[in-house]
Amino acid sequence: MKIDLLKMVEYGGCSAKIPPKQLEEILKYLPLPQDPNILVDIDTHDDAGVYKINDDLALVLTTDFFPPVCSDPYEFGQIAAANSISDVYAMGGDPVLALNIMMFPASKLPMEVYAEIMKGGFDKASEAGVRIIGGHTIDDITPKYGLAVVGYIHPEKIITNSGAKSGDYLIMTKPIGTGIIMAGQRLGLTSEDDISEAIGLMKQLNKSGAEVMKKYSIKGATDITGFGLAGHALKMAKASSVTITFNMKKVPLIGNTYSLIEDGCIPGASFRNLDFVEEYLYSAPDIDYNLKMIAFDAQTSGGLLMSVHSQMAEAVLKDLHAAGLTSASIIGVVTEFQDKYINLQN
Repeated sequence: MKIDLLKMVEYGGCSAKIPPKQLEEILKYLPLPQDPNILVDIDTHDDAGVYKINDDLALVLTTDFFPPVCSDPYEFGQIAAANSISDVYAMGGDPVLALNIMMFPASKLPMEVYAEIMKGGFDKASEAGVRIIGGHTIDDITPKYGLAVVGYIHPEKIITNSGAKSGDYLIMTKPIGTGIIMAGQRLGLTSEDDISEAIGLMKQLNKSGAEVMKKYSIKGATDITGFGLAGHALKMAKASSVTITFNMKKVPLIGNTYSLIEDGCIPGASFRNLDFVEEYLYSAPDIDYNLKMIAFDAQTSGGLLMSVHSQMAEAVLKDLHAAGLTSASIIGVVTEFQDKYINLQN
């Protein structure tokens, strides 16, 4: 029996996140431990936490899980694992260990589906050099899967979203549009080629991008997931006390993403992300509305957004292309803070 996991969810992948504005309110009530060995916590809303073990070793810790973003259980497991591991790459770390996190409707779906999700996660983790050594499963109406991941990093080589500097160029390693493409699939508007491209990109590890960042000692980066390009850039801009300007015409897009927006396929998560950013946003008067809304599209297992010294940008881009990230593009610049944190231009 063929199972279509998308029929079991309203919001899948990272679009199922709590709206970012609401999340900020929640985090105000989270008590933070005082420990000099905590090098990165939620103060800057970074991608992962970092804990110092000694002068040469720190642990990078993160967790992520979500409902299905695609129909096939095995591919869902692959995407969820790639997405979970991504936060370690975004910090410049090497992921090594993980635990499964699974919610599964045991009375509604055959156990073969459970096994396929787990196999997808195992295979993707193995590709990343990560060993899954356990986990936890509970019975739940909607399937959800992800990983808790531990990585290694040198305490002086941490990449954070507070590392963007005025004069830097912004490089995006993957094209944007997974939220729009998968929303279009539910409406029967997305071509099979676009669905295949989006799934392939979501399954793609950010490992090669992270290796390039480490080669050039890049200090500022984040991965683009559920809060969209503008939402995650806002966190970077706030943490770095800078303004980030995007040329939206230079942002690489998946397949017919623009046409789907033109046809009115704008996922609800995009409006929640816009609500989060709008107070801190300047949009050019002539901004293309479709390109503007693409900046808020919730990505699942999206690419890395890295802040790169202008003199290194072309070399970094060349290495990213050589590593197979052929869509990697310079999409904006970092400047000193100028009234608003995010600036969208055509």
